[in-house]
Amino acid sequence: MRVLLIGGGGREHALALGLAADPSVDQLVAAPGNPGIAEVAQLRQVDATDPAAVAALAVETEADLVVIGPEAPLVAGVADAVRAKGIPVFGPSAAAARLEGSKAFAKEIMTAAGVPTARAYACAGRDEIERALDEFGAPYVVKDDGLAAGKGVVVTADRAAALAHAERCGRVVVEEYLAGPEVSLFVVTDGETAFPLLPAQDFKRAGDGDTGPNTGGMGAYAPLPWAPPDLVDDVLDRVVRPTLTELRRRGTPFAGLLYVGLALTADGPKVIEFNARFGDPETQVVLALLDSPLGGLLHAAATGTLAAHPPLRWRPGAAVTVVVASAGYPASPRTGDVIDGADAPGIVHAGTARRAEDGALISAGGRVLCATATGPDLAAAREAAYALVDRVTLNGSHHRRDIALAAVEGRVELPDR
Repeated sequence: MRVLLIGGGGREHALALGLAADPSVDQLVAAPGNPGIAEVAQLRQVDATDPAAVAALAVETEADLVVIGPEAPLVAGVADAVRAKGIPVFGPSAAAARLEGSKAFAKEIMTAAGVPTARAYACAGRDEIERALDEFGAPYVVKDDGLAAGKGVVVTADRAAALAHAERCGRVVVEEYLAGPEVSLFVVTDGETAFPLLPAQDFKRAGDGDTGPNTGGMGAYAPLPWAPPDLVDDVLDRVVRPTLTELRRRGTPFAGLLYVGLALTADGPKVIEFNARFGDPETQVVLALLDSPLGGLLHAAATGTLAAHPPLRWRPGAAVTVVVASAGYPASPRTGDVIDGADAPGIVHAGTARRAEDGALISAGGRVLCATATGPDLAAAREAAYALVDRVTLNGSHHRRDIALAAVEGRVELPDR
């Protein structure tokens, strides 16, 4: 099977590693890729958000499967253009990807499908925003209605800060705060059948103890020893299947990766957000534990044959990933710094590049590397992940020291129901 992977971040490097390990994948091309992906795939250059350019590359490479990693190409309609060439695509249509492209649309779908979620208002002007903030009170939750690379959400007790964020964004969704530990659940689907992956938890704040600004994610771990045993079945029944049914009813079936971001509240799981692709950095830990061939799974979803796919197999133990971020991230990430120690197994490249004059590995984004490790239990995986972090040298870099710590110490508490 010839696979074309679109994207060049940490999520795509993790996908590339999984695809390259699948015996059915005999050719892997990535566009635009990154230096880590280049170790397992042939790199090509393409504007990932240009539907015609990606479709042409898929034809040129004679791809049997195109896997679209990032959200922007999906919202731009890249999957539609590739499908129009008769090539299977893992990734939803532009119409279905509105689940991520518009927070207001996602709320509309959840309401129609009866999915448990926070009460919310879509607001476009200062008066509407202020009324919504007053109704819900602190902590204030304000979300940019459009794509914002994982950094469009503000959760704050400071009303002025919430209002300022809303006015910078323009159209926003203001919603009530959901109290309880957060969970990320990935679901591979062909629009009808849904295969859940392992639940994971990521860490959005930049600093230890969930302090500092929101980021695209500073680390993650899986599985979740504290999660209710019926969590996945409950979310499939109350969230995933009703959502897929509603999208089919509207004539826009969702085929690809449905990311369900949840808060485990005193009233049960409630949806914080939907995404239309694998989340980053949760992908790194979930795929590190997947024992089933990745290419075959994604191809089944892309071709509508997921119901015939065998049950997923999982490796025992746990996985932890820790993000090494560049100086100034997330506000003003510095790039161009030389990276040493990134050649160890388990180091996943996100924002990296090769310096033109000498080929040195340099930082090229805010989240630069992800140190990913597995172990027989969460404590061992965490220790191994931080040992990898300590091998990396990047001037001015920073990372959190508490990824998965509360879970290891048994301090994650579920609210009483």
